[in-house]
Amino acid sequence: MKNIMFNANHSPIGAYASFTLGFPGAAGGPGMERRGPADTNVYIGVERREGGSYESFPFFKNEDDESKQYDVEKEDTQEQEGYFDQFPASEIERDFRVSSDSWKARDITFTLYNQVESIPDPKFCDEECLKEVIVPAVLAELTIDNRGCPNGRKAFFGFNEVEERYGMRPLSSGKMHGVGQGGNLAVFTLDQDAHPAGGFCPECILGEEDRDNWNFRLGKTALLVLDVPEDTKKTFRFAVCFYHGTQATYGIDTKYYYTRYFRNIEEVGSYALYVFDRIVEKCREANLRFDKESLTPEQRFMLWHSIKSYYNSSQFLIKDGEPLWIINEGEFRMMNTMDLTVDQLFFEMKMNPWTVRNELDFYLRNYSYEDKVRFPGSDTEYEGGISFCHDCGVANVFAPEGRSAYEKCRLTDCFSYMSHEQLVNWTCCALVYIKQTGDQSWSDSRKETLKSCFASMVNRDHPDQHKRNGVMGLDSTQTKGGAEITTYDSLDVSLGQARNNIYLAGKCWAAYVGLKDYFETNREAGLAKQSALQAQRCAETIRSHMTEGGYIPAVMDEDNDSKIIPAIEGLIFPYVLDLKEACREDGIYGAYIRALKKHFETVMQKGVCIFSDGGWKLSSTSNNSWLSKIYLSEFIAGKILGFDRKTYMEEADRAHVDWLTHPEHSYWCWSDQIVSGIISASKYYPRGVTSILWMEE
Repeated sequence: MKNIMFNANHSPIGAYASFTLGFPGAAGGPGMERRGPADTNVYIGVERREGGSYESFPFFKNEDDESKQYDVEKEDTQEQEGYFDQFPASEIERDFRVSSDSWKARDITFTLYNQVESIPDPKFCDEECLKEVIVPAVLAELTIDNRGCPNGRKAFFGFNEVEERYGMRPLSSGKMHGVGQGGNLAVFTLDQDAHPAGGFCPECILGEEDRDNWNFRLGKTALLVLDVPEDTKKTFRFAVCFYHGTQATYGIDTKYYYTRYFRNIEEVGSYALYVFDRIVEKCREANLRFDKESLTPEQRFMLWHSIKSYYNSSQFLIKDGEPLWIINEGEFRMMNTMDLTVDQLFFEMKMNPWTVRNELDFYLRNYSYEDKVRFPGSDTEYEGGISFCHDCGVANVFAPEGRSAYEKCRLTDCFSYMSHEQLVNWTCCALVYIKQTGDQSWSDSRKETLKSCFASMVNRDHPDQHKRNGVMGLDSTQTKGGAEITTYDSLDVSLGQARNNIYLAGKCWAAYVGLKDYFETNREAGLAKQSALQAQRCAETIRSHMTEGGYIPAVMDEDNDSKIIPAIEGLIFPYVLDLKEACREDGIYGAYIRALKKHFETVMQKGVCIFSDGGWKLSSTSNNSWLSKIYLSEFIAGKILGFDRKTYMEEADRAHVDWLTHPEHSYWCWSDQIVSGIISASKYYPRGVTSILWMEE
C-alpha cells in the first residue's frame, strides 16, 4: 500500500473500546464508547544512544505550555531544537495483521495485540475460558535494541488525558505499575524497570533531575518511564486496559459482562498480564488463521482492517443475569442496527453463532411490531403483519419497545421506515442460524414467527393473491403516507427506494427460497408450496424487466434507468443456506441467474458501475459506494456467478485499499461510505466484516 500511516482499531472483544493508533498527530489513543478516535497524544519513544535527547513515533502533536495556566506571567521558553523529535514516516516500517500491529523505526519496535477469538456461549462454556476471551484489555510490547551501546537509556510509553472528568494518575498494585485516567483507562506493566510519572508534557517528565517530581499531578501527561540497561535488547510488556463498572445503558439497564469477573481496572490489568503469554500466542495463531494464501494482499488487508473495526463496536452486556450482544453502528452509534446485523451475520456465524440467536431473540421480544400496508397515494389499508425496527436505540440508550431511534414517518428518503427490508433481514438471519447450527430447539420455538414473517412478506406484495409478483408493492402504514427505504438510505432512488427495487426484490427471492426449504424440513407442505410460488414469481418479475441494453433497471416500472451492482446481493443467502442449486444457471431459477449474470457483465464498465480509478460504483447514478456491500458483491460475483477475480476485482481492490489508506482521511480507521474515493460517512464502522466471505474463496 502507498501509505502506512493510517489509523486502526485495537480492541478487546465486547468492551466497546479501542486503543486506536497509526495516524500521525494527536489522532488516537485509548477510548471507550466513542464515535471516533480519542484524539489524544500517544507517546512511544526512546532516548538517543548518545543521550540527552529523545525520538519517538509520530503519534502526538506538540501542545502549548500547559504550566502557563498557573504562572500567567511566565515568559515563553525557547524549546531546545532536536530534544524531542518524531521519526519521519519514511523511516517507519509497519507490520499490520488481523490480531497484531507493529511499528519499527531504528532500534525501537512497538507492537499491539488484539484478540480475534470465538466468544464461548455463556450458557454452556467454561467460565475461565470466557473470562480470558473478554478481558477488557489489549496487550503491547515495546522492544528497545540497545546492543552495542555502552550507556543505559530511557524509553517511555504513555498518553495524555482523554476527557476532563478524571485526572491522570500513577497506578500501583503489588508488583504492578501503571498510569491511567480515573478508573476507566490505564496502562500496566509488571516490569520493575518501569516508573509511573506525570507532568505537563513528556519533555517536562523526562527532563526532571529528581524522580520525586514524577509524582506531580497537575499535568495532562502520564508516562511509564522505562530503564533500558546498556548493551542489551529489552522488551517491556504492557496491558492497555478499559473498565466501565457501573450501569452501561439506559432505557434497559445493563452492565458490561466482564464486570462479573473484574471489580476494577487494576484487576483487569493484573489478569491480562497474568495471561499475557496465552493471549499473545492466540493472537499469533489468529494471524496465521486469517492469512490465507488464496487471498490477494489487498483482500488480506481489508479483511484484517474490517475485523479490527467490528470489534471496536462490540458491546457484550449482561441484563438480569442474561447475556446481551450489541454491535454499535460506528460513528452513528445506533445499537444492533438490523440492516447491519444481516451483513455481519456471516462473520458472527463463523465466530460465535450464539450471538446471532441472541440478537434475533432480543429483536423479537423488544423491537418487533405489527402494521398494515397501503399502496402509494392511497388511504386504503390492507393487512400487513409482523416487522422489525431499524435499530434498538442509540449511544447506550435503548429505544422504547417497538420503536427505533432512526425511523420517522411522512418521509420518502433518509430516516424513513425500513419495514419490508428489516422483515426480510430478520427472516434471512433466522434461516441461516437454523440451517448452519442445526439448533432444532430454537427452530421449533420460532416456527410460528417464521410463518408470520412469510405471511407479512406476502401481504406486502399485493392483497390480491392473483396479482402477486413476489416483489414489495405496498408501504407500511408506519410511514403515514411516506415511502419505505432500504439500508442504502443515503443513496439516490436507485438503491434508496424499497418498493419495486431490484436489490430488495433479490433479497425477497432469497427469503422465499429459504422459507421453502425451512417449511419442507418442518413438514409444512402447504407453506412450502406457497413459498416456492413466491420465489418463482419474484425471479420471473425481475428477469422480465431485462432491457435490450442487457441490464435490469434499479427500480422496476417507475421510469428509472439506474444500473446497480447489488441486484446480485440476494444470491448470498441460498449459498450460505446450502441451497446452491438455486444459484445455478441450469437450475430451477436458471433464467433468473442468467439474467443477473448478463446484468452484471453489462454494468461493470468504467463510467457506469466502475469509477475512473477502477473501484466499484454500486449505482451508476450515485458516487456514494459502500465497501461492505462491495465486498459482499465481489464474493457473489466470483464464487457464485463465476466471474474471474483478476478481470473484475483485482484492480478494484487496489483502489479500495487506496480509499481506506488515504493520507488525509484514514484517520477514521475502516469506514464504509466512500464518495468518489473519499471516506465520507459510516466512519469507524463494523459492517466491513462481509469480507469474511472471502475466506470461502
